[in-house]
Amino acid sequence: MSKTFEKLSGYLEKAMAIQASMVLFEWDNETLAPKEAAPFTSKVIGSLSAQYMEIMISEEVKELVDACRNEQGLTEAEQAIVREAAEEIEKLQCIPPREYREFAELTSKATRIWAEAKKEKNFKKFAPVLKDIVGYQKKFASYRAKDGEKLYNVMLDSYEKGFDMETLDRFFDELKENIVPMLHDAAERSKKVDDSFLTADYPEQAQEEAARFLAEYVGLDFGRGVLAVSAHPFTTNLHNHDVRITTHYGESIDSSIFSVIHETGHALYELGIRDDLTQTLVGQGASMGMHECQSRFFENIIGRNKAFWEPIFDTVADMFGTPLKSVSLDAFIAAVNKTVPGLIRTEADELSYALHVLVRYEIEKMMIEEDVEIDELPAIWNKKYEEYLGVSPKNDAEGILQDIHWSQGSFGYFPSYALGSAFGAQIYHTMKQEMDVEELLREGKLEAIRKYLREKIHQYGKLKDSRQILKDVTGEDFTPKYYIEYLREKYR
Repeated sequence: MSKTFEKLSGYLEKAMAIQASMVLFEWDNETLAPKEAAPFTSKVIGSLSAQYMEIMISEEVKELVDACRNEQGLTEAEQAIVREAAEEIEKLQCIPPREYREFAELTSKATRIWAEAKKEKNFKKFAPVLKDIVGYQKKFASYRAKDGEKLYNVMLDSYEKGFDMETLDRFFDELKENIVPMLHDAAERSKKVDDSFLTADYPEQAQEEAARFLAEYVGLDFGRGVLAVSAHPFTTNLHNHDVRITTHYGESIDSSIFSVIHETGHALYELGIRDDLTQTLVGQGASMGMHECQSRFFENIIGRNKAFWEPIFDTVADMFGTPLKSVSLDAFIAAVNKTVPGLIRTEADELSYALHVLVRYEIEKMMIEEDVEIDELPAIWNKKYEEYLGVSPKNDAEGILQDIHWSQGSFGYFPSYALGSAFGAQIYHTMKQEMDVEELLREGKLEAIRKYLREKIHQYGKLKDSRQILKDVTGEDFTPKYYIEYLREKYR
């Protein structure tokens, strides 16, 4: 390690420690913190954010990064850390420190306001804070935008480099063209499928027991992982030996089952990152699209596969008890793969899922690029759901308030879910040529699948971007054709 990089590492270590502290506060805020703590905790998060920014845009760090960029002999990991540091400086140095801190405090409070508004099914309670968040995000994007660059493209780039509105418009158009014709036929066939046993009165204790079992079976190491409950399931981490997921328990057990499998997929990514990369700027997933690729791969391609359930269905059914205990595996698989265009994204079937994402993508473009009035959003949301999915929300909780993302300022994140599904199908196409995935699932040998993903994807963190990972794993650049083929094979 060069002396220059070693000196830079000292500053970055302090910055990462502050980030870890904020992660802990945010985790606590979503899981255990008392309701009245939020305004006071937000001040702490604001202070920590300001300290993080102060370190990253200090003249010392800028000079060290510049020096390292011109230095020979750095390792691949060191070069990547310097690259990420330079990008972070570029993002931060154009934002006035006061505004950066204000925004951190705002989003810290906003998640609590969103949760309360959702509980009360009242968008008007959340609308004022959402208006403020949109204002800040547009302002920050304008600081970063190059001449003529669209603000929403700046936001999209934060989550998935190389996927701007033009690229995503083509992607979603291709999905619509192929999915919509399949959707009607699949939904008609699904009317014959009985899924009433999924919404029986299962005790929360039984759901929790099954959730812990499934998380561990899929691969969550509880020596390095934690499972808790939150209003909206999520995954966060301090490093590759402290990864935390949440789920929720409700009326339909398939929601809790597949939420925990989804979040465990995220967790496996973070747990699989190399020790020499964790707690650095490259010690996290390559992109949000690749992260969602891993979570949706386990949730859908693996978790809704009959072969996955063959070794464990009776065990899980025993945990839940009757009526699941008296249902056949074939009936269960038919129920959890039923096509029912519905209202809730996180509970959507695979076929209609991309349309849920499309609604959010189009509304985000309207908020950022067309200055739509925030108060008009519920009506716009409802109209789009009626148009694309043939359903209309009865209230704001099952409509525009169902997702936490906007309260966190995460504009540009939603397309990652659809891209992740497409990435996963492309990787699965290649994986099946290299191993008998279904036989491994029947034998309960998930370690072989985890090892494949760890070696091909997880270990690298941000050393590679998502497109490079796809090229290295599949030999091709990104293409949605394998996702469309996967859906066509499954639903026709």
